[in-house]
Amino acid sequence: MSTTRRQVLARTGAVGAGIAFAGSFEALFAGAAAAAPGGDGPGGYGPLLPDPDGLLDLPAGFRYRVLSREGDPLRSGEGPVPSNHDGMAAFLGSPGHPGPAAYGRAHTRLVRNHENRPNAAIRVPAVPGLTYDPTAMGGCTTLALDQRNRVLGERVAIAGTAVNCAGGRTPWHTWLTCEETEDLAGTNGYTKDHGFVFEVDPYNPQRTGAVPLTALGRFQHEAVAIDPRRGVVYETEDAFERPFGLFYRLLPNKPRGGRGSLRAGGVLEAMRVPGVPDLSVVKEPGTVFDDIAWVPVPDPLARRTPIRFQDFGKGGITHAQKLEGCYWGGTGVFFVSSYARAREGSAADHHGQVWRYDPHHNRLTLIVVFGPDTDVQLPGEAPDNIALAPGGGLMVCEDGDGAQHVFALSRRGEVHPVARGRQNIGTPQAPAWGEFAGVTFAPDGRTLYVNCYTPGTTFAITGPWR
Repeated sequence: MSTTRRQVLARTGAVGAGIAFAGSFEALFAGAAAAAPGGDGPGGYGPLLPDPDGLLDLPAGFRYRVLSREGDPLRSGEGPVPSNHDGMAAFLGSPGHPGPAAYGRAHTRLVRNHENRPNAAIRVPAVPGLTYDPTAMGGCTTLALDQRNRVLGERVAIAGTAVNCAGGRTPWHTWLTCEETEDLAGTNGYTKDHGFVFEVDPYNPQRTGAVPLTALGRFQHEAVAIDPRRGVVYETEDAFERPFGLFYRLLPNKPRGGRGSLRAGGVLEAMRVPGVPDLSVVKEPGTVFDDIAWVPVPDPLARRTPIRFQDFGKGGITHAQKLEGCYWGGTGVFFVSSYARAREGSAADHHGQVWRYDPHHNRLTLIVVFGPDTDVQLPGEAPDNIALAPGGGLMVCEDGDGAQHVFALSRRGEVHPVARGRQNIGTPQAPAWGEFAGVTFAPDGRTLYVNCYTPGTTFAITGPWR
């Protein structure tokens, strides 16, 4: 084990709001280096200005368009826009290039998760050929947009799934949507087992249907990232109680990929960091583990026992609380632990970690540690969804208490807010704001798309992005 450390304390553009990080920021932006050699990514855009419409505060020079809100009619006529907007990805308007497509001249397509549980206000409508379990209320919808972010079409992409939280895009331009549950048939009225990953084709959802990718395991999935060279699939698990989630990889039988290739199966393994049963105990940014073990999962379908409870033999397995965002950058996979709380069963406390696994060197490194802040009304805790910006920066959705922000982080360790939610879901006396999720840039880099989880709202943000 070796350790290096660089401490950074940065100020945001919001008056009186501080956010603290420790670690090496340069490593976070490996995936964006080719897009902007030598660039710093998003810099400071100035203070956030109050939105007179009470939806979204942005810096001067930026504008937003509301693309979709829960309860409004879907353009397809299939029913209302479902609740609980969560993970999301943006794709070119057609598989090879923007241009003529099913919705006319679509420039961008969005695939959006709906993290609906049995008590959701508005379910994803069941559609023939796209419904896995008709009793489940979650799924995905797709939006087709023109160059000015006007909505050309909006329809169901998959239905009958449950608690679709995050996911990840594939190198072959499809979306993997993840069920963050492990409910079996007969639980909560479900007629089929849940806790799977499903592939969604953003151009023609009927080509992928509603088929669970069982090789990816049955557990409380959060996010997915794929090694574009080796085809290895990495997955995070956001389990809600001890023992907490695991970090997984699938060695696919068809590593060259392609739509439907993950149905061919593979070997599912979980990460073991020798001597570290819980990642929360690692405190020092730059801490490196060079002897990572990958242990086959005894029963990937968790027929009797959830995977995190299964017997992984001598040495056990490594757990972590709130494993959430996951993305591939450069030559490694990055994953986020939003927080750890000893009172909830973690071995130690932290306000957010970002880890990097380098498969070539079989090396795990703690890159960045977040927080803490002394006032929950200030930003800087519980990082959740993360997306690389085309210009070389990192966009981070906040999912903590108090005000909710989207932050831009530069390579130099500068932290700037780029959006603040203004939709009060509490009361005037005790205000509360819905978390942000699904942050993603358009393929041309000119628009940032992001969801407010509740009330479900999808925004397109344009302005002088650098």
